[in-house]
Amino acid sequence: MNQNTASTHKNILGILMHVGFWFLVFLWPLLSLDDIPSSQYIVNRNWLSTTSLLAVFYLNYFIFVDLYFFKKNKTAFYIINFMLVVASFFLIKYLLRFNAFNPTTIHGARMREVRTGAMSSVQLILPMVLSIGMCAGLKINKKWIKNQLILQQVQQTQLNAEIKYLRYQVQPHFLFNTLNNIYSLIDSSPVIAKTSIHSLSKMMRYLLHDTTIHKVPLVKEIDFLERYIELMQLRVSSNIKLEKSFPIINQPIQIAPLLLISFIENAFKHGIDAIQPSSIKIELTITNDLLHYTVINSSFPQKEKATDSGIGLENLKKRLELVYPSKFDLITEEKDKLYTAKLILNFK
Repeated sequence: MNQNTASTHKNILGILMHVGFWFLVFLWPLLSLDDIPSSQYIVNRNWLSTTSLLAVFYLNYFIFVDLYFFKKNKTAFYIINFMLVVASFFLIKYLLRFNAFNPTTIHGARMREVRTGAMSSVQLILPMVLSIGMCAGLKINKKWIKNQLILQQVQQTQLNAEIKYLRYQVQPHFLFNTLNNIYSLIDSSPVIAKTSIHSLSKMMRYLLHDTTIHKVPLVKEIDFLERYIELMQLRVSSNIKLEKSFPIINQPIQIAPLLLISFIENAFKHGIDAIQPSSIKIELTITNDLLHYTVINSSFPQKEKATDSGIGLENLKKRLELVYPSKFDLITEEKDKLYTAKLILNFK
């Protein structure tokens, strides 16, 4: 169902609700009759005043509220409605003088006369005033809902634009790091460099095509991580200990693309030293609707000072706040020369 069809159905439903409400209002006096010999009593006591309510309500609903109340001309709105209520009151009083609305006898039976006085006037005026208030309240609520929908659409548009911007930031950042790694292999290992370029082309296909949508299968994201790790291992020294554990996905889990690469990029960039023993441990598990993702790597403070971490983790945090608000925990910790990055994500 497209937006226009949904809007049409909503308008039809609103019209049916209005018709149904007033139908019940006009029907109620008939259902509450006992032994009234003529329907003129119904007209006299109920339908005439109900018709005035209907007229006052819809004059405000379709004209006065939009024309004056929402145009910040409330003084004119109150004056016009005051005059409308007074005119309706005197019109009803005048009509009630006619025999068609105020029969004294019908078939020999004496009918009760229309009451006059202060109480009768209040019973005629108060419902009209309340109908004006109810009408204004309905229109204000309708306008508020419409404004909220517009605001949500604007916010969603801004959100999508920001997410798209952050996601596209990852691609050149990743490409820059990977090309640097391949460049270092061209002279020393040209065959491996060629293989790496072929692997990179597959990864770039994923970046250019699959990551343009809002969510991607977790299986594809894991495959992307595996290829990246293999590519990075080509240039690291032999004194690194790398452990990785990815689950076998048997359910159609989907997540925002390129959320998991930042931890691994950061680990390879800052957790490896050419001389000292280094380690990287990558673990991803799925428990019910929660994704647990942890990367623990060696920490070399002097190297941290020499190079910054780029946009990786900061980008990740911003994207999580936009795509998964209040549905994630992102924890980073450095202790005993180990840097730990942990993400707990509710992907539902």
